[in-house]
Amino acid sequence: MKSHLTFAALLLATTLAVPALAHDHSAMAKDGAAKMQKHEATDAVKVGNLVFAGAFTRATLPGAKVGGGYISITNEAKEADRLLGGSSPVAARVEVHEMKMDGEVMKMRKFAGGVEIPAGGTVELEPGGMHLMLLEIKQPLKQGEDVPVTLEFEKAGKVELKLHVEAAGATSMEHGQ
Repeated sequence: MKSHLTFAALLLATTLAVPALAHDHSAMAKDGAAKMQKHEATDAVKVGNLVFAGAFTRATLPGAKVGGGYISITNEAKEADRLLGGSSPVAARVEVHEMKMDGEVMKMRKFAGGVEIPAGGTVELEPGGMHLMLLEIKQPLKQGEDVPVTLEFEKAGKVELKLHVEAAGATSMEHGQ
C-alpha cells in the first residue's frame, strides 16, 4: 500500500509540474476527443472480438520506476471478457489499477480480479482513472518510441499491442502534436 501511495504522490507531483496541463481543460478534452476519434478511425487494432484504440503511455523521468498505460478497449462479442493484466519486456509487471478520490485523498488500487469488458461495451483505461501500471520499468520511456505490451484476457487470451510514448503530460494519443 505504501508503494501505491508513493506512486500516487509522484504521479500527482509530475502532473502538476507539467506546463502542458495548465491550459483550458474543456478545450483539451474536446481536442483529445477529436484526436481519439481520428486515431480510432485510422489506427484501431482488432483482435478477435476486441477492438483496441488510442494506445499510449507517457514519457518518464530518468530513475522513474513506474509508468502508466492507456487504451480504449471495445468488446464486440455477445458475452463479457475480462482484462486480467499483462506483461512487457520494459517492466517487471503490468497490472490493471484504478485511481480515484476518497474524500480528499487520491487512492490507487489494483484490480485483483481484473476488469470486465462488457459485451457490446467499451472500457477506457485513461489518466486519472482505470489504467495499466507498468511496474519496475527497466529504463526511461522516451517520447516517440513504442512500448510492447501483452495484455491477458480471460477469454481472448494474450493480445500483443504497442503503447506509443507521448509527452510526459499527455492526456490522450497525439497530445501536444
